[in-house]
Parts: sequence; structure tokens; C-alpha cells
Amino acid sequence: MPDSSSSSPPFPTAPAVAGRHYENFPVASWLCPPRLRPPIAAIYAFARTADDIADEGDATPDERLAQLAAYRADLRACAGNAAHSGMWPDVFGPLAEAIAAFDLPQDLLADLLSAFCQDIEKTRDGAAYADRAELLDYCARSANPVGRLLLHLYGIGDTRALAQSDAICSALQLINFWQDLGTDLPRGRFYLPLADCAAHGLSRADFAGARPLGSAAPAPAALRLVAAEVDWARRLMHEGAPLVHRVPGRAGWELRLVVQGGLAILDKIERLGFDTFSRRPTVGAADAPRLAWKALRMRRQSPAA
Repeated sequence: MPDSSSSSPPFPTAPAVAGRHYENFPVASWLCPPRLRPPIAAIYAFARTADDIADEGDATPDERLAQLAAYRADLRACAGNAAHSGMWPDVFGPLAEAIAAFDLPQDLLADLLSAFCQDIEKTRDGAAYADRAELLDYCARSANPVGRLLLHLYGIGDTRALAQSDAICSALQLINFWQDLGTDLPRGRFYLPLADCAAHGLSRADFAGARPLGSAAPAPAALRLVAAEVDWARRLMHEGAPLVHRVPGRAGWELRLVVQGGLAILDKIERLGFDTFSRRPTVGAADAPRLAWKALRMRRQSPAA
């Protein structure tokens, strides 16, 4: 599942989807079975376009919300085999085919739009997330549906697998947040839970003067806060990692690289001294051999592990 103009793919085995919500999610690559490439591409096109509506260009928040409402109406039409508006034919044409062929759950697609609307509203209103539970609720709609849709395509739907998928996707979304502090804060996007800030003697006001990447020296308390958030994301990723042994074939190997790519970004944040206020870490082609080696060495955990 990290800035809206980012173009660096964090997982070198697959091209990344442009968009700050989906940079840490790979699109349908050569590792995906050919029959699943069209529906996966349709899901990502749907998510990417909605992300662009929510985050790109010069539209006002109210204009973005109105456009997402129209997008939601087209989703309902598409799922109901009715005519859509025609505003996004490259999205809803392939998506209609994918819904018909693979019975994609509409509620998961709608959840993504709900998260985008929430993002716009919170940024417009200057609101923040009270605690980790509230932020995870956002992740449950902004990121977790992507993993659940992919599991649906593979016919995997048991409770444990869904929970592990949610952990991986939420971790990827959190990694995006902690990697992008230097770009999000100046734009009014505040994802650090207020309860966590308070635990480190900080408040949102302490971040009000945050400036673009490379121009601010963060306070030690802010670095300790980021360290705690990185630890949280890492624990979530490890919680979900056993899922790589459930997803079949080449997709299981891609998922291994997703997990290792996310963990690699966390490692880079740590090596920066947790200062993503000043620098933005990414994973690129030079990291590929190490990621591949780590993916190869992922072991099944015993029940007692």
C-alpha cells in the first residue's frame, strides 16, 4: 500500500502505482498469474484514479468531494450492470468486467472511497486522529480493502488470512505515513495519533511550523515519537507476514517482496535516526538483491513462534 507525485517504486520487482496511498502496493506484474492481471489492474486503476481525484490538481475540498460522490455513483452503476456516467471509461469499463467475472465485493471498493473522503475532510477541517485505534480504522478503509480484494481473487477468505492481510496492508499504510512526514505536515496532513504525541510530551501545535523536506531540524521528542510509530508498523508487518505462505505461486513471492520492501523502508527510517521530517527514504533497484535474498529466506513460523 506512501506523496502524490512520488515515482520511486519501493518494490523493484513490480512497478508502483502513482499516488501516496498506493505507492507501497505493487500492481499486476509478471509475478501475477495471467488470468488475474486484468482484474488486478482494474482494481488498481479504480484506486489510483480515486486517489488522484482526492489529491491531485487545484480543486477545492468541496469540489473533490463532489467528484468522489459522482465516482461512487458510477461504482454503484457498474456493480449493478447499469450505465455509468462515462466520465471515467478507462476505469469502469474494465472494472465492470472484473466485477462480473470475479464477483468482486463492491463494499470493499466503496470503503476505499470512504477513506478518500475522510482524508479530504480531515485535511480541510484541520482534524487529527485521536489514537491508534482511530488511525487503524482509517487504514481499514484506505488500505486493507486492497489486500482483501486480492485474496478474494485467489479464493482465500478465512478469518486468519484476512487478519494477516489487514496487518500487512495497515503496516504499509503506516509506513507511508512515517516515510512522508516531511511532505505531509507542510500540506496539513497529520497522521500522528494525538495520544502518541502526548505520550512524548508533544501536541499537534509542536508540528505547526514543520517545513518542507531538508529545511527543519526535528526535536528529539519528535524523533522518539517516530521511533515508536516505526516499531508499531514493524510489529504489524511481522504479524501479517505468515500470509506469504498461504498465497499460491508467483503471487506468494510477490507478497514476500512487498513485506520485505516495507520492512526495508522501516530500516532506512531507523538509519536516518527517525528523521523523516528532513529526508524521505525509499527503496529502489539497488536494494533488489537484498530484498530478494530476504524474501527467499522467509520461513514458516511454528504455532509456538
